Amino acid sequence: MTRRTDTRRTLLLALESYRGFADALAAELGIEQGWLESKRFPDGERYLRVHGEVANRNVILLGGTHDDQAFLDLYEAGCHVVRTGARSLALTVPYYGYSTMERATQPGEVVTAKTRARAFSAIPRAQTGNVIFLMDLHTEGIAHYFGDGLTTRHLRADPVVHDLIRGLDLDDPVIASTDAGRAKQVVAIANALGRTAAFVYKRRVDDSLEMTGVNADVSDRPVVIYDDMVRTGGSLIQAAAAYLAQGASEVHAVTTHLALAGDSAKELLAAPEITSLSGTDTHPRAALLSAAGGRVASVVPLIVEALRARYPYL
Repeated sequence: MTRRTDTRRTLLLALESYRGFADALAAELGIEQGWLESKRFPDGERYLRVHGEVANRNVILLGGTHDDQAFLDLYEAGCHVVRTGARSLALTVPYYGYSTMERATQPGEVVTAKTRARAFSAIPRAQTGNVIFLMDLHTEGIAHYFGDGLTTRHLRADPVVHDLIRGLDLDDPVIASTDAGRAKQVVAIANALGRTAAFVYKRRVDDSLEMTGVNADVSDRPVVIYDDMVRTGGSLIQAAAAYLAQGASEVHAVTTHLALAGDSAKELLAAPEITSLSGTDTHPRAALLSAAGGRVASVVPLIVEALRARYPYL
């Protein structure tokens, strides 16, 4: 079968919140797009309809699990396309929500990252199998929560993150983390860029965390804090203040997932501790940072590369 024929047998379906991402992905791969129609009835029930012929086609289902409805729409659409004859199913989830709930820290807590993984694993198997593509999980072990019937591909956004850091055009920057818990990933980025790594120490005082020190000399040097996600940015601002207190000349922030809550995009850009904030488009709320004047880079090329590695005909 020719590449062109197999490409025509591929259909991209995406959540509405990932429409721009889907347009770029479809254009790069040269594949057809269908669409998902989702609405709510007055009694609170939801309506979901798949527009596009899926029988005997390779279906790419795109969306993040950034809220409960998005997760449910992906799960139900996945079940539908397989039951109606999809040849293969590629769940493409740039942002996997609840990834910070990967273990129980109190009695009775639900490990939501695991229950969501089990739900995706319960989607019936397409003719040639199901795969899920994930990106920069908060904890790498989450990839092992998925069942054997769902092949997992954990992608790294490192190439895009490296370009964002290089694009700051800083003189001898220190690559830093918000705490020692992210040190391993920050050290890997620093090594790849030939830079020094740093992190802050924290200790718990009553019900709050207190910054107690920095492990490296940042005096008169710019600092770039990397974290896998930013929600409210509270930890980011605290860490930035700690680096500035140790003599850093300025602090920039780079993140993969811009899960920006409320008005945090504008608030972070206005914060005196942060010189700039950059990130990727894995989360729909990345558009808020772009609109507020921050830098957002696309991970679409990384998704394209991963899909082509899995499906050589693309």
